[in-house]
Amino acid sequence: MGVHPALAALLQHAPVLTDGAWGTELQKRGLPPGQPPESWNLTHPDQVRAAARAYVEAGSEIILTNTFGANRIRLADAGLAEEVGLLNRRGVELSREAAGSRAAVFASIGPTGKLLMAGEVTAEDVRAAFEEQATALAEAGADALVIETMSDLQEAQLALAAAKATGLPVVVCMVFDSGRERDRTLMGDPPELVARTLEAAGADVLGANCGQGIEGFLPICRRLRAASSLPLWIKPNAGLPQLMDGRPRYTTTPESFAAHAPALRAAGADFLGGCCGTDPEFIRALRRVLDRA
Repeated sequence: MGVHPALAALLQHAPVLTDGAWGTELQKRGLPPGQPPESWNLTHPDQVRAAARAYVEAGSEIILTNTFGANRIRLADAGLAEEVGLLNRRGVELSREAAGSRAAVFASIGPTGKLLMAGEVTAEDVRAAFEEQATALAEAGADALVIETMSDLQEAQLALAAAKATGLPVVVCMVFDSGRERDRTLMGDPPELVARTLEAAGADVLGANCGQGIEGFLPICRRLRAASSLPLWIKPNAGLPQLMDGRPRYTTTPESFAAHAPALRAAGADFLGGCCGTDPEFIRALRRVLDRA
């Protein structure tokens, strides 16, 4: 299976620089803890657009959208289930306005927040929720879809099937932060099984994001590359947060984070960016290191 045509041009200049965190970035801009970030697509569009633009100006070649939790199941907890279409469309529009012709817009799809194996939600409900979200994102003009921060391979497969139906390229990223070596998903799946399963299910790009600092991503990246020839998407956290004054703080510096970029590239990473705790300064630091490599 070859590279999706829509990704081929980007990958000619790999590693492709993606963006950093959205949730922690919007909190810096005033988003109250516990409030769905996606609600700001309607109430604070200027702040969402500004966050996206900051990544473009820092050097991101791909930016995501403020739609991570914009599925019906997750939004229901905040009373926003009926705004699914509008929140997702606005998320794409705001990132597109910020990107202009300088960056591609890959739309974010996160987990439902409910456990399938615990019976909190049915597979059919999950599939329908992802179909609704993916359709709205595709119709709004996203260049690709990024299923991210998944801890359950079954849920990831349901999201992938829904996303593939749009015809857009699909990235699927799991969180590897469990087990003695912190190299398994919450459900106990190792990188090799994840890679084989998602490639067989039609993913265009595989990856890992969140869960731990950048040091822990090197062996995971190597193992994903050994198990699959698909392009790899890697977005680590800025370390693990420490509680300071009652709020989580990330202590990894942009420079120490970016210092790992050459090793990750050598391990097979085709797309590089950051997750929780990273910001435009981390992207600038990555850009400097990658330009020197």
